[in-house]
Amino acid sequence: MSEANPRYRVVHLDDVESLPGPGTLTWRPVRATLGIRAFGTNAYTAARAGDDVVEPHTESPELAHEELYFVARGTARFTLDGESFEAPAGTYVFIPDPSVHRHAVAAEAGTTVLSFGGPATFTPSAWEWSFRAAAARADPVRAREILDDGLAVHPRSPSLHYELACLEASLGRRDQALAALRTAIDREPELRDAARADDDFAGLRDDPDFVAVVTL
Repeated sequence: MSEANPRYRVVHLDDVESLPGPGTLTWRPVRATLGIRAFGTNAYTAARAGDDVVEPHTESPELAHEELYFVARGTARFTLDGESFEAPAGTYVFIPDPSVHRHAVAAEAGTTVLSFGGPATFTPSAWEWSFRAAAARADPVRAREILDDGLAVHPRSPSLHYELACLEASLGRRDQALAALRTAIDREPELRDAARADDDFAGLRDDPDFVAVVTL
């Protein structure tokens, strides 16, 4: 049952209306039920093994939607452009090319596949790169690649410049660390407090230029 609230909606998958067809497909109109406008999403549940959980199709070249499938329950057997593979629960299948012919059937009763689709216009938040770069710090080259990629999308992001400052400081690159930290703090002054307490800058704490950057 969906909880009505002007700011959010909550619904259990099994409470979304189940509609038959085409063929053996049974689908649940998740997007329409929740009123989602940013992307398309539906769910497909098989009553029997062998039923479709993704109908045979390609995507419209005019709409050029990317599609992501997630096997939520059971196991599905996908066939993409003639190549077949098993996809147990927990598997993502991403198809960015709308011309790929796709089809999936349930390998067991109750298999449920969620679909998500839309045009490739989404801009990810900067935190995705910040978190990934922080996790990759043990490999500085990889961490820098992630940050460069993120800064190409979000050149003014305080969090990305701050993470870059942390990386440079951890590598002993004083000037580069201070330059990135200045940029981060210029765009988000509250980061001064974080920088003063951040162990990544322990080697710079007594540096007059660092003190100037983190002092109001």
